[in-house]
Amino acid sequence: MYVAPAVVVEAQRVLWFFLRDNLRQNGFADVPEALDEHMAHHDAWLNPRLLLAQTCGFPFVKRLRGRVRLVATPVYQAPGCEGATMCSVIVVRERQAPSSLAACAGLKAAINETGSNSGYNLLRAAVAPHAGGKPFFSGVVETGGHVASMEAVQAGAADLAAIDCITYDLLRRHAPERLAGLSILDRTPSGPNLPFITRRSAPDEEVAALREALKAAVTAPQLAEARAILGLKDVVVLEESAYEILLDYEQAAIDAGYPDLP
Repeated sequence: MYVAPAVVVEAQRVLWFFLRDNLRQNGFADVPEALDEHMAHHDAWLNPRLLLAQTCGFPFVKRLRGRVRLVATPVYQAPGCEGATMCSVIVVRERQAPSSLAACAGLKAAINETGSNSGYNLLRAAVAPHAGGKPFFSGVVETGGHVASMEAVQAGAADLAAIDCITYDLLRRHAPERLAGLSILDRTPSGPNLPFITRRSAPDEEVAALREALKAAVTAPQLAEARAILGLKDVVVLEESAYEILLDYEQAAIDAGYPDLP
């Protein structure tokens, strides 16, 4: 799920190579040599051959729970993260920025996709108290990705976007030029980080091996640089119910008369 900029892509590959070798050393022979970087994430999540993927928390709790197995949840070092939780940062153009989120009424929002937690669900949760049960934005532009949403704000095609705080921090640290002209207006409510999952049919011993490999990865000295690039501190095993707070945010917005953006 975190694949920008290029240095992050390479760090994800290094992480996978470690996981691959660890699994093979523990008796799992049918382990892919390299990450599949071309399959759309929506297609990967329910692929019957899935070994390991990362998914967004909102689709996990809304439509994947019971159809995949939760493996673990990463813990990241980034502003906006606390333990195994994250929020989104609401970005605007730095020049003539609105004074507050409430002052954004009537502006245009960019979202990555309607099924996203960080780009849509958390933004709706942040806006609902200000909307008064009425449309809040003048329009919504769906961009397909967080980076594209920020570019839409920079170009004036939209006025604000909610960006996963980990994505924002990766760009801040490794490609700050991609954030030129943007500033953070506010933060959304928080929820659990994006979980690692495997296919529903995976046996218990395979899930345990995946967890052990991930745990080994967060302490392995040879991965220190890759972990620093990714901001990866730890992995924890949460109950699936930990993700229900994301449904609570959705329901609270519905109850407030604001079921959908705008």
